[in-house]
Amino acid sequence: MSIIKQDDLITSVADALQFISYYHPLDFVKAVHEAYEREESQAAKDSMAQILINSRMCAEGKRPICQDTGIVTVFVKVGMNVQWESSMSVTDMINEGVRRAYLHPDNVLRASILDDPAGARKNTKDNTPAVIHMEIVPGDTVEVHVAAKGGGSENKSKLAMLNPSDSIVEWVKKTVPTMGAGWCPPGMLGIGIGGTAEKAMVMAKESLMEPIDIHELKARGPQNRVEELRLEIFEAVNNLGIGAQGLGGLTTVLDVKIMDYPTHAASLPVAMIPNCAATRHAHFVLDGSGPADLVPPSLDDWPDITWEVGESVRRVNLNDITPEAVKEWKPGETVLLNGKMLTGRDAAHKKMVEMMANGEELPVDLKGRFIYYVGPVDPVRDEAVGPAGPTTSTRMDKFTHTMLEKTGLLGMIGKAERGPVAIEAIKEFGAVYLMAVGGAAYLVSKAIKKAEVVAFPELGMEAIYEFDVVDMPVTVAVDAAGTSVHLTGPAEWKAKIEAQVVEVK
Repeated sequence: MSIIKQDDLITSVADALQFISYYHPLDFVKAVHEAYEREESQAAKDSMAQILINSRMCAEGKRPICQDTGIVTVFVKVGMNVQWESSMSVTDMINEGVRRAYLHPDNVLRASILDDPAGARKNTKDNTPAVIHMEIVPGDTVEVHVAAKGGGSENKSKLAMLNPSDSIVEWVKKTVPTMGAGWCPPGMLGIGIGGTAEKAMVMAKESLMEPIDIHELKARGPQNRVEELRLEIFEAVNNLGIGAQGLGGLTTVLDVKIMDYPTHAASLPVAMIPNCAATRHAHFVLDGSGPADLVPPSLDDWPDITWEVGESVRRVNLNDITPEAVKEWKPGETVLLNGKMLTGRDAAHKKMVEMMANGEELPVDLKGRFIYYVGPVDPVRDEAVGPAGPTTSTRMDKFTHTMLEKTGLLGMIGKAERGPVAIEAIKEFGAVYLMAVGGAAYLVSKAIKKAEVVAFPELGMEAIYEFDVVDMPVTVAVDAAGTSVHLTGPAEWKAKIEAQVVEVK
């Protein structure tokens, strides 16, 4: 029998969440680097370079890999011979660990969890509660997998109740393109097959706790149907040409994980959950000897990657930018932003649109300005702002026409693609949409030299800030004529990959 003390679990959960906020799993770092080395698409290669540089910077500075420090998911297996020395439930101990981790003064993590999700959506301020899956198993230890899952990738989760005769591979091939790039590829796909609807979803999530080993599987060969499916789906998805950040390229997924469970004869539940470029998870076991000891990786384990903009890069001053100048920007072009920009996400956009509908004056003048879709982490020490990577831009699509028409907004900056409604509005008003790399939040924050809340402070991380930036790197993702690189890039690379496949055959 093992006696597990209350503070051992609390401390271990808190330490693990801090650990994964700034240390990528090394298998992920290695997989991205291998994909970077193989990549032929320059846009995708540049994106992966920024992800790898950001990863090393976070490991050195012990600051979050992504500004979205996630909703905490915990898988706990409690041995039947374990005895607890605690006045709290296991759930309460885990949530206390989450609370301590997210309020850690040396590395503040963004609190993103909202209570009353269908109503007031009020922030709980400490990122609790976690989503906890608990199982009682034989043994005298407590095994814990802790993950922090960003909203951008979580929102792309899919569930289908297929017919037993349907092809799982074909469903995945059809479904992945509908997910867009908001899940920040390259990442992993977790797939749950069988059971019931909720069992399939939990298996898909749990499978993402496993290390990346697809190339080892490929080398030794599959030994069962699940392993055959992993390889088939891995090849099929990468052949889609979606590429890093959805810009087109050879690598969209780094691995495919599958868990399965017996199911009803009339059913074939299939769940798919992507893990993004901010893959964050840790595993530890408590045996009564004290809290978990998580060993930091060596910085030597990170590849020596540099990313330099070419001579053709366009450096612009946002303080005197004009609509005429924006019309000259080309799709896929790298732009370095300098000067002052505003920020605003879902809550701020909703509030501004409602104010305009009511004839109220906005608290900020948006005419000729650029707005960055971001909810930054709070700063520590001498930082102007904490990690400040982009959020998924399609969530702002429904506001875009009104914002461009009513305010004179000139440009938007965010993550991944824009939908048809937003692209049409951009074309109609001669605006522009720029893409920053998802998964490079700390790197982006280094370009922000000053940050000040200028409106809606009650919205917390969703308040409107004014950033003063120096050489913030972005890509022209939708130009003033409405050309989207998230449509042209993957189409180009899918055709190239198909041609290569035909040539090999």
